Amino acid sequence: MKDEPQNGERALDASFEDEVSSRRTVTIPLKEYDELKAEENFIKSKVLIDIIDNIERLVRALRKHIIRKWKKEFVLWQLWRKTEEK
Repeated sequence: MKDEPQNGERALDASFEDEVSSRRTVTIPLKEYDELKAEENFIKSKVLIDIIDNIERLVRALRKHIIRKWKKEFVLWQLWRKTEEK
């Protein structure tokens, strides 16, 4: 009967040993680490790049429409303002 509690404790200790041994670290040079940190600011996924390109095309198309409409209204507003000043 004395062996049973010890086996239970041993099993518990073994489970913690597995957790500790699974936390492995890798040592790399500082220069390589800096390069990896610099690269994390860039998008490399082809899918995300395609989505961003499509959004860019959509924004460009919308911007053209908004600018044309705004320019037309701005020109009309300037003409109206000049007539009001006289």
